[in-house]
Amino acid sequence: MTFQINITSNGRMSLPADIRKRLGLTSGGAVYLDETEDGIVLRTAAQSVARAQALAKQYTGDNPDASVDAFLARRREESGE
Repeated sequence: MTFQINITSNGRMSLPADIRKRLGLTSGGAVYLDETEDGIVLRTAAQSVARAQALAKQYTGDNPDASVDAFLARRREESGE
């Protein structure tokens, strides 16, 4: 679905209320903008986290030693803590 969003003279844009409601965006909330070859993509924080997790899984697979907790545990062992 495509929406036209106008940009004000000071550079502000407003997302339509029905989109904000559907995505759970509230006043003061954040969206993340990705510039791609095809244009721009706006994502909610939850969508950005899910995308980052999917990208990380591509590189780590289901390897339990690739988690942050496992990394920190190895570092503690190595440092003698």
